[in-house]
Amino acid sequence: MNRKCAWIMAAVLLAQICYAQTPPAGILSEVGVDPKPGAMLPLDASFRNESGEPVRLGDYFRGKPVVLVPVYYECPMLCSLILNGFTKALRAMPYTAGREFEIVTFSFDPKEKTETAAEKRRSYLAEYGRPEAAAGWTFLTGDENSIGAVTAAMGYKFAYDHKTNQWAHASAIVVASPEGRISQYLYGIEFSARDLRLSLVTAGENKIGSLLDRVFLYCYHYDPETGKYGFVIMNVLRAAGIATVAALALLIVAGVRKGRRSEL
Repeated sequence: MNRKCAWIMAAVLLAQICYAQTPPAGILSEVGVDPKPGAMLPLDASFRNESGEPVRLGDYFRGKPVVLVPVYYECPMLCSLILNGFTKALRAMPYTAGREFEIVTFSFDPKEKTETAAEKRRSYLAEYGRPEAAAGWTFLTGDENSIGAVTAAMGYKFAYDHKTNQWAHASAIVVASPEGRISQYLYGIEFSARDLRLSLVTAGENKIGSLLDRVFLYCYHYDPETGKYGFVIMNVLRAAGIATVAALALLIVAGVRKGRRSEL
């Protein structure tokens, strides 16, 4: 076999492999996210936690914002990329799961077992590297009805591709308020720690976050189309002007006090 024939056969084989792993267009038309900010999540939806115990989604809404991460645990690629990118953003934040917020990762595959959920939880808690997060990050499994209720409320659409024996799905996480209302969506497989932090502050309804976070929220604007925060230049200029006036006022006050002391 000459070199040209070898390249042709390799190209044909690669095309077959790519087709086997890429969902057809018909499946992709059923996949995506229809954002529903302000929608109430079904807090009575029943699941099982990583220990196999029956729980309700509402059990994890305990006065803190909640991040919902829809995946399926045996996903060969995309879900791991989502969880890896999410964990990377978590490590870069000053806030910690279980302290300022909760994380609910759930499988949208009703056939997955709690043993698989437990294995994933152990792996990502170790990757996160913050022991206190064990009380604030759960991995759930559920039946079709509960999964369907939660994903429908989120506007999260997915479909099973029988040709590849895989789930076709979007890449997105949802940040919800302590009451269970959808606040914001973050998209992709790499998540900005800043965007995640500001989303939590917004969803937390002023119950978490520092003064610096408030300044950031004033200077940044959430774009629901991209799921990211961007500069609001006029607000940045206003904030800079206020800071300048405040600094000048402090200098004047300090100068006046210094003059009075020298007179004495």
